[in-house]
Amino acid sequence: MPQKMTSRDRFERMFAHKCADRIPIIDDPWPTTIERWRDEGLPSGADFREYLDLDLVAHIDVDNSPRYPVRILEKTDRYTIHETAWGATIKDWNNTQGVPEFLNFTITDADRWFDAKARVTPDSNRIPWEYLQNNYAKWRNDGYWIEAGLWFGFDVSHSWAVGTERLLMAMLEDPTWLMDMFSHQLEINLQLLQQVWDAGYHFDAVKWPDDMGFKHNQFFSLRTYRLVLKPFHERAISWAHSRGIKAHLHSCGDINPLIPDLVDMGLDALNPLEVKAGMDPLQLKRKFGTNLVLHGGINAVLWDDPAAIEAEMNCLVPAMKADGGYIFSSDHSVPDTVSFQNFQDIVRLAKELGTY
Repeated sequence: MPQKMTSRDRFERMFAHKCADRIPIIDDPWPTTIERWRDEGLPSGADFREYLDLDLVAHIDVDNSPRYPVRILEKTDRYTIHETAWGATIKDWNNTQGVPEFLNFTITDADRWFDAKARVTPDSNRIPWEYLQNNYAKWRNDGYWIEAGLWFGFDVSHSWAVGTERLLMAMLEDPTWLMDMFSHQLEINLQLLQQVWDAGYHFDAVKWPDDMGFKHNQFFSLRTYRLVLKPFHERAISWAHSRGIKAHLHSCGDINPLIPDLVDMGLDALNPLEVKAGMDPLQLKRKFGTNLVLHGGINAVLWDDPAAIEAEMNCLVPAMKADGGYIFSSDHSVPDTVSFQNFQDIVRLAKELGTY
């Protein structure tokens, strides 16, 4: 059995499509899930990853927003309505987890985008320098895998800046506007990350969210993807590879028709392999497992059913870990229906099944 590795060691082996001591095991519990776990035995102040000996991933995020004023418009016992740096007006429920309600947007057409664009410049004060100074040495000394975040493209634009229906219509009627927006978002983000890199804060991968699918379908056709969005995915991947690091995409939903294009561009890893939307992890492993690191694919709907999740993991994990190239997690995040005991049992089984 290989000697115990650091998280960075494991990720490097997975991205090289080689075996390790075990597969990396990570996940994203909801804040309300963590609150439940505190009541069920997770010590106050403890990082659940360290407490359960999961893998350690650090994130570096920079600010490529238009920096519109951030302010609370209304707050009650049940909800808070606030305006964001991207110009969206959002209603969030207090003390519960859920999707926010988007009430209004500032960027509603090409002209309003150009007003916003002028506000987005690669100023160094958009970089969290103090956070990096306080944490980077520990990350490296403790063997963290370090990811730098990108924030651009379809998903973050429709959901946080423009509005879904408006953006989908523009993909057909005014793609030039959207391509300019995607390009500027990405280029400012990359310029800021280059400043981070040049300051000696190197990272192992770039990762970005771009949900392009929903249940058994995609938000747009393959043709529209290739015309409007693919060039910017390709740019992100190229930038990462030119610096010797990996490119990791989070894209929810059924994105099966898009995966060959992602692989052809050289994408290194794909998450979350959303089973409930129509993604088949075993089929993806057979078709793309030699080229693409597969991250996730463990159906979150089953995580509060011990017998069902055990059967699912016994079926999937041994096949997914073959020859490396797999990162264990749910197919999105861990809801607050999952008890701390259930999660500990899942972690134990993942380590058992995921050991080489």
